[in-house]
Amino acid sequence: MSYNLLKGKRGIIFGALDENSIAWKTAEKVHEQGGKFVLTNAPVAMRMGAIKELAEKTGAEIIPADATNIEDLENLIEKATEILGGKLDFVLHSIGMSVNVRKGKRYTDQNYDWTAKGWDVSAVSFHKTMQTLYKKDAMNEWGSIVALTYMAAQRVFPDYNDMADNKAYLESIARSFGYFFGTEKKVRVNTISQSPTPTTAGQGVKGFDGFIKYADEMSALGNATADECADYTLTLFSDLTKKVTLQNLFHDGGFSNMGVSQKVMSRFIEE
Repeated sequence: MSYNLLKGKRGIIFGALDENSIAWKTAEKVHEQGGKFVLTNAPVAMRMGAIKELAEKTGAEIIPADATNIEDLENLIEKATEILGGKLDFVLHSIGMSVNVRKGKRYTDQNYDWTAKGWDVSAVSFHKTMQTLYKKDAMNEWGSIVALTYMAAQRVFPDYNDMADNKAYLESIARSFGYFFGTEKKVRVNTISQSPTPTTAGQGVKGFDGFIKYADEMSALGNATADECADYTLTLFSDLTKKVTLQNLFHDGGFSNMGVSQKVMSRFIEE
């Protein structure tokens, strides 16, 4: 249902790979609500995904960019503001990658070159993106920048590996840069801590299917889907959340505040 919630708003959406990704679903919903945007992803990711299909569906242009490369980011932001006809109102950072996870390296046996690469892609790219937006004064007042994270930033999930560290760093960047963006440019910065979601990236984590089921049974409302996360992201892009900033917002059916659920406990109670 369209409420024209984002009518007249312009932005950039990072990380739409395929129809399973939260960025993809967010792009579809932004389009439904009257927002305009450019899509971007790293050239290698674009070859793997179906971003052209999404661009055609939403009337968006694609600007390839490596989010770890400042020159690429500068080019992206300059072209985006030119194509969209002005400063930006929203940016979604939906990027994450761990070479250690992909290659099956345990947390206690990391290849540190791979660790550094994952840290740069998953976390530092968020700082680089915001720094470039900030220096170019590319955001409108009351604009909104959102990054996606996961609760492994606060609690131990052994198989999430070095991505847990990356997400903790990402959340810290959101708070620290969000202060400067807020006080100097009235731009808000938040992270959404989403339920485990069967995206292409998520499914690379060992034991992911089992954990999705566990989280669903632990959560008061069950897991939040990618589609529901896109809806939540839209509220943060809208003018209805003008004073929400520096927050890590849990969107997980209540999982983050649970100790144990009756469903999970029932598995350990002897009849």
